Amino acid sequence: MSKEALHKYIESSTGNEKNICQICVRKDGQEVYSECWHGFVPEDAMHVASVTKGVMSLLAGIAIDKGYIRGVDQKVMDFFPDYTPKRGEKTINSVTIRHLLTMTAPYKYRSEPWTKVCTSEDWTVAALDFLGGRAGITGEFKYATLGIQILTGIIENATGSKCIDFANKNLFGSLGIPVVAMHGDSSKEDQFDYLMNKGPRKHEWYSDPKDAVTAGWGLCLSAQDMARIGEMVLCGGEFEGRCIVSSEYIHEMTAPHLQLGERFGNMQYGYLWYRPHKDRDVSAAIGDGGNVIYVNREKHISVGVNGTFKPMIFDRVEFIEKKVLPELGL
Repeated sequence: MSKEALHKYIESSTGNEKNICQICVRKDGQEVYSECWHGFVPEDAMHVASVTKGVMSLLAGIAIDKGYIRGVDQKVMDFFPDYTPKRGEKTINSVTIRHLLTMTAPYKYRSEPWTKVCTSEDWTVAALDFLGGRAGITGEFKYATLGIQILTGIIENATGSKCIDFANKNLFGSLGIPVVAMHGDSSKEDQFDYLMNKGPRKHEWYSDPKDAVTAGWGLCLSAQDMARIGEMVLCGGEFEGRCIVSSEYIHEMTAPHLQLGERFGNMQYGYLWYRPHKDRDVSAAIGDGGNVIYVNREKHISVGVNGTFKPMIFDRVEFIEKKVLPELGL
């Protein structure tokens, strides 16, 4: 398959690839492929869904590196001294940042309380209200898009700056990614449009009424941005000779801490990053719609793929490995 054939394949696809907007591939520090569909240009951004979580993990690592956070085993409640837990709630006091990063934090709900959290005035406090429970900390994996919102509050309270400002200064700017702006609306109608809109977006990040960005979704990036983030992870936290995140944290972030079940493709899980293969050194930040930052250390390749929301598309790793990389001879 040639580059032209790949473009036509996606352009004419009626299947899982028809929602792809951009693909960017970097190898050995150089961009070797960049292509767009559906009227997008390389500078455009798209909502990358839960890839946002992978970015939040990097921000937590930077905050640890800079001494704002002592480490992943620091208690969550250390950062919310003014928060009063619900009556009888004790488990919350034992929850650590590690529990948030590995999705082993316990929550007092069966399904995520989207309406309760996303109509509140402070999404971080609303998420804290659901943290804990009578069962205690069991170590069970519980995927929680809303619970990760607590990380935004931790970073803001630890650093004394807005999470988006911390990200622009310490991560995006260092990678040559354009300044990311706050979206600045949180109405029900706007949230729906933000998730479903298929047009190009600017570099922005969804935020709650307190101007705290959403930690589990809501970040808009281009595929070029995503590939740059991937290259930084590939290089142990360095980009173009500059250390962005410590190699120690990158190693821990991409290490296999949990074995996931069939619902998550039997992948392993690190700190909000996946390991798709047990026998290969590949990591990925994955979101709905097939949005992905793919990192292959064996081939020294990073790939960014973004796309519009399309139900039932989650893992784009197989597409990258079986179609994109072979087409490039990689």
